[in-house]
Amino acid sequence: MTDQANRPARRAILGRRRAEFLAFYLAAPVLMAVVLPPSAMFPVLFAVTAVGLVLLHVTEGFAWRDLFAGAGRIDWRFVALFSLATVAVGTVVILTFRPEAFGFLIRQNPGLMLMIALLYPVLSALPQEVVFRPLFFRRYAAVLPEGVTAQLLLNSAVFSFAHLMYWSWIVAAMTFSGGLAFAWAYRVRGNFPEAVVLHSLAGVIVFALGLGVYFYSGNVVRPF
Repeated sequence: MTDQANRPARRAILGRRRAEFLAFYLAAPVLMAVVLPPSAMFPVLFAVTAVGLVLLHVTEGFAWRDLFAGAGRIDWRFVALFSLATVAVGTVVILTFRPEAFGFLIRQNPGLMLMIALLYPVLSALPQEVVFRPLFFRRYAAVLPEGVTAQLLLNSAVFSFAHLMYWSWIVAAMTFSGGLAFAWAYRVRGNFPEAVVLHSLAGVIVFALGLGVYFYSGNVVRPF
């Protein structure tokens, strides 16, 4: 009787989690990409991130100290391989589609490039990883598909979709492939610090190569 009595409550919780998931990972990116002006992108992103941090904080069974668990077992060989692959693929992409932007910040504004290298890991990579890895896999575990592969693919797709506001297939491809590596580090290896390191290096490499032109809101051109 107790189990039957608890079923409506569990269904209600599951329904709320589905609604949260859809609002957070689908509706919010569409709002930013379709409705809001490009100038509002980053304030809204910070607001959405803040909401995500609060939701994770109140998730049952979650403790912030859990995020530090893998700090001592980062696979630096994989990190190096991922970084080299990012440099190689990124170089091909920028030289193929925007050769004039290759190494632009390093050549024209090394001070800004240094600032990005120092601040991107803390102000961008870390909060994004909290929202798209622990929040995704912990708070919404009950609404995710079964199987690790399906969850990794969905997480990467959601991460890529969050960058819809840039309206670029290059951004979509880069964030999906990068998201796979970040999600694998967190979901399979159980190593949040490793995911943050991978994301941080990917971001710095992207800007160093000149691919930041695709992630600049001032360059966004909506297809409508």
